[in-house]
Amino acid sequence: MRQKAGSWQWYSRGEAVEFASSLRGALGQMKQERTVVRRWGQRKRGKTDWAAVDALTDKEIEDAVRSDPDAVPLDVDWSKAILVIPPKKKAISIRVDEDVLDYFKKEGAGYQRRMNAVLRSYMQQKRKKRA
Repeated sequence: MRQKAGSWQWYSRGEAVEFASSLRGALGQMKQERTVVRRWGQRKRGKTDWAAVDALTDKEIEDAVRSDPDAVPLDVDWSKAILVIPPKKKAISIRVDEDVLDYFKKEGAGYQRRMNAVLRSYMQQKRKKRA
């Protein structure tokens, strides 16, 4: 990004994109375009014709779903499905180095699950060496 007389240029994959006053202002404009403001209690009314949907038969709905390329198949074979029950968790208090905790938290939500996965991997590697 570099400033040019009265405007900003942002380089994206070799292409220059110019903004009117500042990068912050341009980002604010983009955000405003996607922001919908409503008053308390004001509900957005959809464009769905629910009477027409209620009038559809099961056969018509199945045909519509089958013709939709993005729809999930209706004929899923569950006979070979396997029930997997996750292992029971136990709440504990543990002390870890601050930088270790910060590293896992920086990766986002689910940091405890990821820490557990690392410990499980370590445990499984140790078990393999014994066998």
